[in-house]
Amino acid sequence: MTKNSSNIMALTPNTSNKRETVCIFGTGDFGRALGHKMIQSGYPVVYGSRSTQISNLIPKDAEVLSHAEAAQKASVIIIAIQRQHYNFLIPLAEVLRGKVLVDISNNLKLNQYPESNAEYLAQLLPGSKVVKGFNTVSAWALQSGTLDASRQVFVCGDDVEAKQMVMNIVRALGLTPVDKGSLLAAQEIENYPLQLFPMWKFPLFLSLGLTAFFFLYCVALDIIYTYIYEKNNFSFFIAITIPNRVCPVMALTLLALVYLPGIFAAIIQLHRGTKYRRFPDWLDKWMLCRKQLGLIALAFASLHVVFTLVTPMRAFASWRTSKGIISQALNNKTEPLDNTNAWLSDSYLALGILGYFLFVLLGITSLPSVSNSVNWREFRFVQSKLGYLALILCTAHTLVYGGKWFLSPSAYKWYLPNIYMLSLVVPCAVLVVKFVLVFPCVDKPLTQIRQGWERKPKYSEQSNHIINKSAV
Repeated sequence: MTKNSSNIMALTPNTSNKRETVCIFGTGDFGRALGHKMIQSGYPVVYGSRSTQISNLIPKDAEVLSHAEAAQKASVIIIAIQRQHYNFLIPLAEVLRGKVLVDISNNLKLNQYPESNAEYLAQLLPGSKVVKGFNTVSAWALQSGTLDASRQVFVCGDDVEAKQMVMNIVRALGLTPVDKGSLLAAQEIENYPLQLFPMWKFPLFLSLGLTAFFFLYCVALDIIYTYIYEKNNFSFFIAITIPNRVCPVMALTLLALVYLPGIFAAIIQLHRGTKYRRFPDWLDKWMLCRKQLGLIALAFASLHVVFTLVTPMRAFASWRTSKGIISQALNNKTEPLDNTNAWLSDSYLALGILGYFLFVLLGITSLPSVSNSVNWREFRFVQSKLGYLALILCTAHTLVYGGKWFLSPSAYKWYLPNIYMLSLVVPCAVLVVKFVLVFPCVDKPLTQIRQGWERKPKYSEQSNHIINKSAV
C-alpha cells in the first residue's frame, strides 16, 4: 500500500496541502508565464523586481517586492534574467546564502562562454545552491498547458537536496524532470535549445545527397539518353515519372541503411569476441540516427504511394492507353491476357502493399507516445523482426517489378544499370549477411557475447599474469 501511495503522490501532486513560496527574479515573458503556472499548481509566488508597482501583466495572485524582500520569503528562487545582468545579485549574496537558485537562462550561440551560465552564477554566489532547469521549456509551452510541446525539463546541480526540490516543482507543474547529474552538465543543457534537429543532420544530408544522385541518374538515362538516341522529348518525366522512381529507391535504400549498422555491429562483436569494447565513432553515430533514417524512408515510401495513385490521371498515361487501343483496332487484333504478366503485376502490388503496411507500423511504434506504452521485448519484436520482414517484402516488391531488366540488354543505357538494380544492392547485401548471422553456428556465439561471454576475458589474462609473476 505504501509503495502504491507514494507512486500516486509522485504522479499527482497533493494540492490540498499548502506549498512553500517560490520567488522569481524577473518579470519578463518567461517569468510571468512560469509564475502563472505555479500559481495554478498551488504555489504562492512572489516576484523580485526593480519596480514594486503592480503591473497588469503580473499574475493577479502574485506579490511584487524588492529583490531582497522577495528573497527572504522563499527558499527557492528562480533567476529569470539574462547572464549579463547577474552582477546585481552580488550585493544580495548574504540574503541568498543557503538558498536554492534555479538558473533558467539560455545563450544566443553554442558555447558562447567558457563556462555555463549556471556555473558562472555559482561562482558569483558560492554560498547558494545553484540548479539548472526550465531552460528547455518556452513561455508559450507554459501558457498553452504544455500539450503541444515537450514535457521534459532537464535538471542538473551539485546539491542533491536542492536538485530534488526543483524536480518536485517540475512534477507539480505537470512536467517531467530528467536528472542530468552535476552542474558540469549545465553547458550541454544550455546548448540543447540552440541545436536545430541535431540527430537529423546526418540523415537529412545523406538523404539529400542520395536523392540528388538518383534524380540526376534518372534524368541522364530517361531524358538525355532518349533525346539523343531516340529523338524523343520526355522532359516532362521530371514532374512525376522520375520522382516516382527515385522515391521507392530512396525508401528501400534508407530502410536497408537502418539495419546495416546492426550487421556491422554483429560482425565486429564476433571478430572481437566481446561486447565490452566500444564501436567505432562512425558506427555509434550511425546507430543513434537509425530512427531518423527510418522515418525519412517512410516519408519517401508515402510519396511513392501518392505518385503511383495519380499516375493514371496523367496525360501521358491516357495517351499511351488510347494508343494501344487504337493500334489493336487498326490491326483488327485483340491482345490476349498474359497470365504471367498478370501474376507478376498482382504479386508486386501485393508485396508493396504489405511492405508499406509494415513500414507504417514501424513508424507508428517509433513515436514516443507509442514506444513508451510497450515493453522492451515488444518494441524489439516490432522494430527488429517486423522490420526485417518489411525489408524482405519491399525488396521482393522491387525484384518482381524490376528483375526482368537484369537480363535485358536494352536496360543498360550507356552500359549503366537501371535505377531499380542499384536500389537492390544494399538491401540484398543486408539480407544475405543477416541470413548467415541467423545460422546456429553463428547466432549462438553472438548471443553468448551479447550476454556477457568473452572469448579472451581481461580478468583471466590479468590473473594468469599475476600467477606467473608470483611463480617467478
